[in-house]
Amino acid sequence: MNNIRTSFSIKDLENFSGIKAHTIRIWEKRYNLLEPSRTDSNIRNYSLESFKKLLNVTFLYNNGFKISKIASFCNDQILEETNKVVSEKASKNQFINEMKLAMLNFDSRFFEECYQKLKLDLPFGEIFINYFIPFLDELGLLWQTNSINPAHEHFISNLIKQKILVNTEGLSDVSISKKGFTFVLFLPDNEMHDLGLSFLNYELLLRGYKTIYLGGAVPIDAIEYFTATNENLIFISYFTIEPAMDYIQEYLEYFNETILQKCDSKLWLLGKKARDMEKDTLPEKILVYDTILEVLEMLDC
Repeated sequence: MNNIRTSFSIKDLENFSGIKAHTIRIWEKRYNLLEPSRTDSNIRNYSLESFKKLLNVTFLYNNGFKISKIASFCNDQILEETNKVVSEKASKNQFINEMKLAMLNFDSRFFEECYQKLKLDLPFGEIFINYFIPFLDELGLLWQTNSINPAHEHFISNLIKQKILVNTEGLSDVSISKKGFTFVLFLPDNEMHDLGLSFLNYELLLRGYKTIYLGGAVPIDAIEYFTATNENLIFISYFTIEPAMDYIQEYLEYFNETILQKCDSKLWLLGKKARDMEKDTLPEKILVYDTILEVLEMLDC
């Protein structure tokens, strides 16, 4: 079975490169930058090679090259100049483009090559925050514009999750040095987007905290078990898809009454749904953080 996608519309190119379709047409007409084929109804179709070329052109353009200069390069020169810039700095934009290609082609080996290049110079935490998170943000936009399907998302998300798990396993010999409280990490019912939660678990362990990682789709009744412990607990959850917006307030009120009021604990929330909430109405033991970095900076103070 051939999983490699070989044909792209101009809308695909716009969504993946960030260059407006109108601009792409101008570049074609003025500089002969790309040469699409056309259907009988005169609709442009772009090959995989054209797609890759545009990603590299976009990378150079975003790094200060004039489009007229880029257009004067042959394909080999575009690759050469791209590699020069990449060698000078670990470029977030280039990495994101490479991740897109790995995802579109279901190419786990290429993903691994890209990851290993970063790993030579950067610790895993920096790779995730500075490279994987921006890529995942773009992934969400591609999902919204129907440029990818669920298979693409699951494929690349699982590759990233594997890296989190491998690096977390590598912390098995790190001792618990922060003994003031314990973090319990979980996702609400029907929520399975656990990349952020898994990474936060890794960072907490790295800093010497004790964690209890419960993972996805955990009902409140199951968490009630922890109200019988004597530990100081901080629950952490991500609201990405669930709970539904018209149910969040009810969910948090029930969590507060069932869990937080029965033990010495707090609930920290992250994720898109959490950021969109009316925070003024939250119980005092529930705090919302906009990003993982905000949580980590607070812990490091």
